Amino acid sequence: MPRGQKSKLRAREKRQHVRGETQGLKGAQATAVEEEGFPSSCPVLGDAPESSHVAGILQESEKASATTTPAAAAILCKKSDGSAKSQDEESPSPSQATPSTESSRKDPLTRKANMLVQFFIEKYKMKEPIMKADMLKLINRKYKQQFPEILRRATERMELIFGLELKETNPSNNSYDLISQLDVTKGGSLCGGTGLPKTGLLMTLLGMIFVNGNRATEKYIWEFLNALGIYAGRSHVLFGEPRKFITKDLVQDKYLEYRQVPNSDPPCYEFLWGPRSQAETTKMKVLEFLAKYNDTVPSSFPALYEEALRDEKERAGAKVAATASSTVTASASSRAKSSRFSSI
Repeated sequence: MPRGQKSKLRAREKRQHVRGETQGLKGAQATAVEEEGFPSSCPVLGDAPESSHVAGILQESEKASATTTPAAAAILCKKSDGSAKSQDEESPSPSQATPSTESSRKDPLTRKANMLVQFFIEKYKMKEPIMKADMLKLINRKYKQQFPEILRRATERMELIFGLELKETNPSNNSYDLISQLDVTKGGSLCGGTGLPKTGLLMTLLGMIFVNGNRATEKYIWEFLNALGIYAGRSHVLFGEPRKFITKDLVQDKYLEYRQVPNSDPPCYEFLWGPRSQAETTKMKVLEFLAKYNDTVPSSFPALYEEALRDEKERAGAKVAATASSTVTASASSRAKSSRFSSI
């Protein structure tokens, strides 16, 4: 065979070999997708910017998970029992506290939980109800027995990252809605251009202020946030530049109060609950949030729990007094009108 024809034949065989390898790779990817239980065109896991954005947020939260729980637990324990132990003594090291990020990514239940989170976010942004049947279909019947645990992980992420709670709204057809722990319907700093609520960070800040005696220095806040992988000047995938979000946006919307510590020299600053936070949430709700952060219950922190109970009673008393006052005012107004009519 002439040399030219041999070269063409070898080139054709090489092209066919490459095509075969490519098709084999695509086939393997398709098989993996089928085994995971969702189609390659599934909108929840597609190439849409929204899905990629949520995936980025979840990855950020997983990176911080090794230090988040120990740091929060140490602060809660220290403030609730009055012990003087250091954070290092009270909390395990990151490697002791949680599995590595790589391990969690390989865990099939964690992957399924992240799929549900992306599904929840899509439904939240479209203002559509979440059906249990759709959730089961998404995770695949292969994981039906593990569904309660997958759902628990997904709802926990929704609460801690986005401040959204999954509530059953119609038991007859197993439909659910996502309810914000704070009012985000009025827009503002808690619901930015992405449409994803930023309530999770605010609830964390309110918790840190609460456990620190209802005021927290700026230094204390940033030490805690740094332990979560949140740094001033370093843009975050969910809420942008953290210092601006905390000291400007949340203060402007009256969720936080940011002021100089009286008589401090050199001057230092502290955070308190703003009037809007006091109106839209309670110490008990914030304590429940932090307790969930640490996989426990509010009563595990007696001092904080007692203070939260007192706050609940005071709020209930103020509500009763306000209702009584409005009733008296309405009654007096009615009598005045009646008197005017009778004198005509």
